[in-house]
Parts: sequence; C-alpha cells; structure tokens
Amino acid sequence: MREAFIVDAVRSPVGRRKGGLAAVHPADLGAHVLRALLERTGVDPAAVDDVIFGCVDQMGAQTGNLARTCWLSAGLPEHVPGTTVDRQCGSSQQAVHFAAQAVLAGTADLVVAGGVEVMSLVPLGAPATVGEREGMGSPYGGAGWRERYGDQEISQFRGAEMIARKWELSRAEMERFALVSHERAVAAWDAGAFADEVVPAFGLARDEGPRPDTSLEKMAALPPLREGGRITAALSSQISDGAAALLVASAEAVARFGLRPLARVHTMAVVGADPVLMLTGPIPATAAVLKRAGLRVDQIDVFEINEAFAPVVLAWQRETGAPRERTNPLGGAIALGHPLGATGARLMTTLVHHLRRTGGRFGLQVMCEGGGTANATVLEQVPAPG
Repeated sequence: MREAFIVDAVRSPVGRRKGGLAAVHPADLGAHVLRALLERTGVDPAAVDDVIFGCVDQMGAQTGNLARTCWLSAGLPEHVPGTTVDRQCGSSQQAVHFAAQAVLAGTADLVVAGGVEVMSLVPLGAPATVGEREGMGSPYGGAGWRERYGDQEISQFRGAEMIARKWELSRAEMERFALVSHERAVAAWDAGAFADEVVPAFGLARDEGPRPDTSLEKMAALPPLREGGRITAALSSQISDGAAALLVASAEAVARFGLRPLARVHTMAVVGADPVLMLTGPIPATAAVLKRAGLRVDQIDVFEINEAFAPVVLAWQRETGAPRERTNPLGGAIALGHPLGATGARLMTTLVHHLRRTGGRFGLQVMCEGGGTANATVLEQVPAPG
C-alpha cells in the first residue's frame, strides 16, 4: 500500500491587514515560501511533479493560476506545472489532500502543496462584490438556489451569529475563548515554538496579529458587528496576509532523495453541511475522519481547528468532546490571523512541527469553509531517526 508523507512545511509570518506584507505581490509571497521549502528539503525542484496552491479571492494579482505564477516567480523550472484550488477557507488544506491523493494513487511522487492570500490587496469577497457591482450577477442568484434557499442572506457573519444562538454561547464565554487564543499565541512566540516553521519574509519576522495587551475589558467594550448581535471583531479571525507550503512525497521519493519526513498523511475526509449555517461542517467532518481512521477523540494528541469565529470552535468542542487544552495550543486565527487561501497550509505546518516538537503521535486538523463544507485530516508523526 502506498503512503504519502509530509517531508517539511514552512510558512511566512502572518501580516496584519495593511501591515508588513501588505505591499508584497501574492506571487512573490508564494515564491518566497516555495524557495524556502526547497532549500530546507534539498530536493531538486526539477523532480517536483506538480504544485497545488489554495487561494480564495482569485481576482487581480491573485488570478492567472497563482500556483503557477508563484512557482515561476521563484525562478523554478518551467516544466513543472501548477494549479490553484478554491475550497474557500479550506483551499490549501484541500491542496494538501489533492497532493496526498496523487501520491497515494501513484500518479506523482513529489508534490508541493500550499496557499497564499494577500487580503490587504484583494479584499475579502472582492470577486463577488465587484462582480455584482459590474452587473455579473450574484453567486446566490440562480433559479435553482432561490427555489431551495430563497433570497435569505448567505454569509459567514450571519452563520457565526446563528451558531452562537443555536449553541447558546454567551458573548462572555466567547470572549474568554478569544483571550486564551491571544495568550497562547504570545506565549508560543516567546517560547520559540514557531521557530521551525516560520521563515522571515520581506522584513517581517513575527506574526503581527497576537495582542499581548488585550483583555476581557477591552473586548467587552467593542460594538457587535451586527446590531443586537453577539459577534464582535475580537471574536473573529483577523484579515491577514500570508503564505505556506508543504512538500508531500511517496515512500519511493523519500528513499530516492534521502528525505526525512515529519509526518504521514494518515486519513482524509471532506463533508458538506448546511450552507446557511455554513460554519458547522467541522462537526461532521471530525466524526467522518475519525471513523475512517479508526480512532477516537482521546487518541488525538493535538487538534488544529480554524478559529474563523469563536462560536465555530466552541460549538465543535461541545459536539466532539475535543479537550480545550489540546485544541489550538499555540493560538488560532483569532490571534494569528486568517489569510484565507493560506490558512489550511498554515495550520498543517503548525501541526506537523508541534507533533515533532512534543512527541505526539496523532494530530487532527479541521476547517469550516464557505458554502458549508469542511476538510478534516489526521496526521501521524514519523519519529526522527535515532
């Protein structure tokens, strides 16, 4: 039986909106992590079979098959192809899935998977908002959609509010969760926990999102995003810029190139859920991947779930029983930021390095995604020789 291994994984620091990476072209940011990944692994770039990158808002500088332009912008061989994936926020986790599936199927031996998003340049939802403004229609304007779901608002912001109410999550509970995200991220940076995964980029060496001076009092003073709502900016992932890349290899390529994998892609799953609630997909996705893996929640050493909004993670924890102490131990997107198409690869980069650093065996990553889908992945650490 073929296996798919993650040989190495790197990411840029995550920049705040209009922060240290705001002026960097997305192709140059993606090229930066590609070069760093290949330098660290020592793999001949000419031996790479494919490059798969996630990017959500493919508009302007992020169009034209960004995976391909990142690779070429890095000065890498023209004969290596590339393709760009959009599974909304899970785009680069899906890129890893596609890479692993190619390796498992025997159609590739070395695949680079990752993602990039510069939200400072291409704003959240720009393709839809600009398209509607220019008379190109709405994603939810078709007859079939309206017949099934009517003309109700479809948005992640509404979905987050609906989840908070359905699971009876108070604003105070969500603010305590958000505060812990910042505290963990700050502590992780201070302890050097990100040293093996972050490659400084364009003058930025550290994530810009974590706030060491935040407090429950400051969070409580913020207005809700919607009148009468519970969700505030403090309970939401940060608009960010960033990139990440992983090298996925077959056992044959590991032996041929003398590679030392960090982890094995143990199990993968992707599910659909209610597109109106939109962000509840991680609940059934976790159940599906654990069933397929033959594992229980208590056998997972660390969970990485994207903190799109605080209620997403809190509802997921209630339904799955995943313990808080093993969930996002280094902080999440509320503190670290959420550069859409790069976040799945960022989470997996953090996950594989955390497993290696702590000696954990199994890690589970899951993400909510626009349209009500969710990817879930179980990784198994490959112990270092000796």
